[in-house]
This record gives sequence, structure tokens and C-alpha cells, in this order.
Amino acid sequence: QVQIVESGGGSVQPGGSLRLSCVASGNTFSSLIMGWHRQAPGKQRESVAAISSSGIMSYGDSVKGRFFISRDNAKNTAYLQMNNLKPEDTATYYCGATLGRSTPYYWGQGTQVTVSS
Repeated sequence: QVQIVESGGGSVQPGGSLRLSCVASGNTFSSLIMGWHRQAPGKQRESVAAISSSGIMSYGDSVKGRFFISRDNAKNTAYLQMNNLKPEDTATYYCGATLGRSTPYYWGQGTQVTVSS
């Protein structure tokens, strides 16, 4: 079992920045693949970014160059730095974790990000 708690959401104007945090406990954090996803009202959940246990990062096309994922294994925490935010980034952001294929994917409760002028 992995327990996940996100924080850092809020409201920001277009062009602004936010940093989301995700604390994962209950398993060896350094072994976890960490991911950020988002879901806007009326839309499907989409993958935003992921970082492997070895630090390999990947991003969704809509956020490349603006969002950056990182991890601090000493703090059991993954981060999502979001820059140059746009209104279309408005969504509930979820952190997820897994040990890999054929293992469960654990979700946090989500944190709301609203980008509006």
C-alpha cells in the first residue's frame, strides 16, 4: 500500500507559476515511479508528467517546456513545477505512484489548480 497526499494547488493568473508537492508513504519511495495527472470538468484524466525511480522524466505534449517534474527521495516527495500557466491548465491535479507494470497504481485525493484572470 502507498498513501499519497498532494498539496500546493491554488488560483493563479495566466503566466503565473505554482509548485505542487506529493508525499508518498508506505513503501520505499525511491523504488516508486511517480506521476502527475490532471482532470478538467467534463474531460478525461490525462497524464501530465512522470519520473522513474532512476530519474527519467517524461511529459505530456501540452505541458512540455512549461512543467517540470522532480523528486526528493530523502523527503519521500515528488514535485511538479508549473510555469507560464494557461487557463487550459485549470484542472484537478492528481499524484500517482506505482512500482511498475502489473502492480497497483495508487492515487492521491487531488489538488485544484485554477488559472484565471
